[in-house]
Amino acid sequence: MRLSHNSSWLTLIAGGCAAVLWIAPRPLADLTELKWAGLVLSLATVAGVIAEITSLRRACKQLIELSAGDSPARWNVPETDKSLFAMTLGKIISTASRAVNESELRARELEIELKISDAERQHAQAIIHGISDAVLVTDSFDELVLANHSAARTFDFDLSQSSRCPVDKLLKDPRMIELIREMRQSDSRNGRRIIEHAIHTPGGDRAYKVTLSSVKDGEAPAGVVAVLHDTTREKELSEMKNDFVSMVSHELRTPLASIKAYTEMLIDGEATDAQTQQEFHEVIQSEANRLGRLIDNILNISRIESGLVRAEKQPQSLTVVLKDAIEVIEPQAKQKKISITERLTPVFYQTLGDRDMLYQAALNLLSNAIKYTPVGGSIAVETTVHEAQRKVLAKIIDTGVGIGPKDLPFVFDKFYRAQSNSRMAPGTGLGLALVKHIIETVHGGRVLVESELGKGSMFGFELELTD
Repeated sequence: MRLSHNSSWLTLIAGGCAAVLWIAPRPLADLTELKWAGLVLSLATVAGVIAEITSLRRACKQLIELSAGDSPARWNVPETDKSLFAMTLGKIISTASRAVNESELRARELEIELKISDAERQHAQAIIHGISDAVLVTDSFDELVLANHSAARTFDFDLSQSSRCPVDKLLKDPRMIELIREMRQSDSRNGRRIIEHAIHTPGGDRAYKVTLSSVKDGEAPAGVVAVLHDTTREKELSEMKNDFVSMVSHELRTPLASIKAYTEMLIDGEATDAQTQQEFHEVIQSEANRLGRLIDNILNISRIESGLVRAEKQPQSLTVVLKDAIEVIEPQAKQKKISITERLTPVFYQTLGDRDMLYQAALNLLSNAIKYTPVGGSIAVETTVHEAQRKVLAKIIDTGVGIGPKDLPFVFDKFYRAQSNSRMAPGTGLGLALVKHIIETVHGGRVLVESELGKGSMFGFELELTD
């Protein structure tokens, strides 16, 4: 294969033309020098460019033939073209090598960025799914981008099928849909809004504190993040606290009012004889004792609810605990001519518990039975062991006035007293509430009650047997 030298000849001709014009006679030079000099020089420049392009084409063609398998031995290449070919090939290889290195470096950088981005995404998802509050993340089209299990439970939707689903089709709460849309369209600078909202859930109506935050992409809204904190329990506790304070104030005021009234009568000299003075003193003492019991019960319940009470649990025989309580309460039963019958299991059946607390629970139930049992009535104290279920059951059955169906579900509530029985015997309404806390909160057992108005009641509790 022989290479052409046309480009070199073109360069030589253009140069010769320029020389002829330069050495031509002056008249000719005067007439044509300015006009033709530029043209000839332009032709020389074009010829040089064509020569370079032709050489490059020739070198590239030889490179292609080399890659196709042509033997270099068959080439008939001038030395100048060989040199140009080598330079061109070197430049191509160098450029290609730099491009490959840069591409590899960029590919590694992109791979690292992708791994970092994926790790950050997984970390963010783990955090969101680990949050106990419900979290909803929407985009600029009000489609769900991300949600956690709490949100799925709250709004009752399938989390696996929720991605990129419009919120108006996913959420069944119109107010929540409206809040998300309003937040996305809002132009507020702080980009945050907190409201109280009640949501109907499968488990019932619950109160939530909803925190809405707008996500901005520059100046345009890009989506909304909604976090729903369940405040139902907090509201219930706040209401219970207010009710508790109100009830305690009322219960404390009653005995204090009696003590104050009888004390004033004594000071004013209205008790002129010793018998009247004795009666006044007995009333004051009775009301003071009632006030002391009320304060003790309130403190005991408060300690149990706050977890400050440390129960010293040891194997205890419930039969022995009940016998001790019966022995203490028996004088009060004899005053009302109430008989107490014992049907107790052997003492070797034991439960793990705090003896003082179990004794207090049994004493409160026996005292309650005596209060509401008329003169000449009876009380039965019995225990039953269920070995298969590993349970022991204590029952105190009386022939008292009983409790009506509407009052029965509330007898273990603080300060609750059935209206029909409130005048029959004084009380604080905390005795049964304390029993429930001792049995259920401290010992993990279960309180029981059965009653029929006018026929008597059965109060009891169930605990686990221990080996």
